[in-house]
Amino acid sequence: MDLGRLRTLREFADRGSVTAAARALHCTPSAVSQQLRALQGEVGLPLTEPAGRGLRLTDAGRALVARADEVLAALERAESELDTYRSAPRGRVRIAIFQSAGLMLLPGLLTRVAGYDGLEIDVRDVDMTPPEVPGLVADYDIVVAHRDEHAPEFASSRLDVVPLLREPLDVALPAGHRLADQRRVELAELADERWISVDFGFPVDDVLRSLTTRTGVRPVVVQRINDFRITERLVAAGHGIALLPRYTMNTGPGSGLVGRPLAGIRAARLVEAVCRTGARQRPAVAQVIEELRAEIGQLTGS
Repeated sequence: MDLGRLRTLREFADRGSVTAAARALHCTPSAVSQQLRALQGEVGLPLTEPAGRGLRLTDAGRALVARADEVLAALERAESELDTYRSAPRGRVRIAIFQSAGLMLLPGLLTRVAGYDGLEIDVRDVDMTPPEVPGLVADYDIVVAHRDEHAPEFASSRLDVVPLLREPLDVALPAGHRLADQRRVELAELADERWISVDFGFPVDDVLRSLTTRTGVRPVVVQRINDFRITERLVAAGHGIALLPRYTMNTGPGSGLVGRPLAGIRAARLVEAVCRTGARQRPAVAQVIEELRAEIGQLTGS
């Protein structure tokens, strides 16, 4: 089987349309269609079928995609074995990272990676929801993603997930708030508060909604802001309270904020590195993940 055609099939599977696959492969949609038809001719089975105005994979197509991943991963392993003959990881590693993790991890990560001759990272900050992560993996070597700890895992045989951090979510209160002197806060004590959350579908909002389900206390959300630094300023100015990540929240002198854990409730987001299956066989990718873990260990003292 032609490897180029297998790669085309995988890109179509990852991106969901001929047009999107063509953009990723820097060719025309007609070229992608030709490659898919040629591959169907090789295997003697229909790999795609009409779905509305587009195409979708048949059962045979999905089965071949899984095997294509194995074949292409084997090629990556072969290339990585050659890399092991070098004294240190080399090459460029593409990373997508959500903004608050970038704020927490990127300065230290860039410093760590600078110590490796020939290793470079190309980082993009991406405002991602969990359902978008598999699509991002098609474009990046490592996707640093987050999800509510009670949400489903990124479960797929085509993804390799490395746990990085369980980050508790604390209640952010103005420094002069009536509950600011307490060590912990009951959710029921916040029933009448105005909340600042994030857009629907993002992990912090998922946590807030799951707390509603488990406790029966329905928060009144007055603003939805995805930038935690803006949220911090709004909370400090008395415009509401929020759930914010413990290690990212700025509660230092002059911030006007205090962070307090919720009593009797586990509220946290999980931070994970998500890759295509086989990607960690590349020494450069494996080393960057290890440096991410080391940076988190230093920040959390673990």
